[in-house]
Amino acid sequence: MAKKAKPYEASEFLDNPEVIAEYITQALSSRKLDVFLHAVGQAAKAHGMSKLAEETGLSRESLYKALTETGNPEFATLERVLTALGLKIVVEPASEPTNKQAA
Repeated sequence: MAKKAKPYEASEFLDNPEVIAEYITQALSSRKLDVFLHAVGQAAKAHGMSKLAEETGLSRESLYKALTETGNPEFATLERVLTALGLKIVVEPASEPTNKQAA
């Protein structure tokens, strides 16, 4: 009988803000909203949804709904979640200018 593989749970490895920041940054670099929201959701799960709900003032249910691949969270929700995770939103120049910037 073949062994069944356990699904990979990224949340098991997201144990400090530096690791979480790198994980979410990599997801964001995919430029796919569903990938980014999944990463934030995994970080939230690692942090603990009940604890996160308390820290953000949002309900667990609304957090679960917002942080799915099909979620549509408001910017304020993402900012509150990332702050509770010990992160901040930073915008920096791209390493290479786009064609529009070069023209």
